[in-house]
Amino acid sequence: MRDAYREQLDAIDDGLVEMSRLAGTAMGRATAALLDADLVLAESVIAADSAVDELYEQIDQQAFDLLALQQPVAGDLRAVVAALRISATIERMGDLAEHVAGVARRRYPASAVPPELRGTVLEMGQVAERIVQKAGSVIASHDVETALELETDDDRMDALHRKLFTVMLDKDWPHGVETAIDISLVGRYYERYADHAVSVARRVVFLVTGEKYEDVQARS
Repeated sequence: MRDAYREQLDAIDDGLVEMSRLAGTAMGRATAALLDADLVLAESVIAADSAVDELYEQIDQQAFDLLALQQPVAGDLRAVVAALRISATIERMGDLAEHVAGVARRRYPASAVPPELRGTVLEMGQVAERIVQKAGSVIASHDVETALELETDDDRMDALHRKLFTVMLDKDWPHGVETAIDISLVGRYYERYADHAVSVARRVVFLVTGEKYEDVQARS
């Protein structure tokens, strides 16, 4: 019975790792669709979000079943509660990738990103992929040290987000209000995506240590 219980907990972790992989793939493809004005790719990202949603529902059901039938305590209870919160967070990350693809679809056949911001948006996409890969690794390994590193990646995303606004708010901005709105939305989607990845890391730190993220970070 105990072996089956452990297998159920491991299956939840495996599902969370797969969710993070799907959310990362979605954001990478959404970034490509945005920069290349690729309608087919944008549509595929939007359609694929259902896979993340299905895993989210599956993991939540598994977690609720464990709570109801096994009545976990201590560390195991933290693991199940963390899984419920992490699954919801990654589901939102998938939605944010879908939103980026939605901007690409809405502006097709034009690109929503003006030439002078292509490099910045490309890097935002790269940071997003890197941070979700680390989040997935943290879920799988329960590695607190790697979890703490995500704050640095998030700082880079915040800096890129500010850079977008610096360019848009320049008095010589030549692309009009519509493009500025698109870039504002896209920047927010990437910034929130990274924030959610950090939230995943924070949940894992608490799961492993039983302590607040800030307390563990202060000692590192």
